[in-house]
Amino acid sequence: MFFHPMDFLILIAFGLSIWAQFRVKGTFNRWAGVQTAYGLTGYQAARRMLDANGLHDVPIEPVRGTLSDHYDPIHRVVRLSEPVYYESSISAVAVACHEVGHAIQHKVHYPMLVLRHRIFPVVNIASGIAPFLLIAGFLFHAMNLVGLGIIFFSVAVAFQVITLPVEFNASNRARDLMVAEGFITNEEERGVAKVLNAAALTYVAAALISLLELVKYIMIFTSSNNDD
Repeated sequence: MFFHPMDFLILIAFGLSIWAQFRVKGTFNRWAGVQTAYGLTGYQAARRMLDANGLHDVPIEPVRGTLSDHYDPIHRVVRLSEPVYYESSISAVAVACHEVGHAIQHKVHYPMLVLRHRIFPVVNIASGIAPFLLIAGFLFHAMNLVGLGIIFFSVAVAFQVITLPVEFNASNRARDLMVAEGFITNEEERGVAKVLNAAALTYVAAALISLLELVKYIMIFTSSNNDD
């Protein structure tokens, strides 16, 4: 368990995750210093995009922190970090419109978003139970607990995998609408793409780590059953 061959790949994936975190911060900071030609703040761009899609009743709230931006589907509100809410940089507009992309997904019932919302309560329970089942199973050599832990862990992994198309789709919606609505110029789309792609890489790295860990547990479980 502790020195499995898969650990090498998992370590590489962790390295990718750390690099992705540094990259998203670096890319955001770089394009945060570049103002958009039309001077829209993140709030203004988000508001206009929401209104253009008939989402007049979805409010936008500033929140503290950096890169703490998100769309709350329960309360149907877009929350933007203060640097995004008040600034008129390419980074601010890109992140703000990405979050609006999630609000639009919610409105049109984008299938992967609907699926993610439906399994979220199960994921909360499964992700909390899985580690205890796996640890107990490996410590006491109880493969039935390991197998159960793998099932619960699979649900959490599935959630992360489902998140990937949700995030990429929101970014694609944002980029298309930003150009169509005239929030950015065609030249500025390059900077927007860099900001959104850097953010997406963090989700890819997280999903990769979880998938590799799941494969590791399955290999151990299968090997132990074969030995028996």
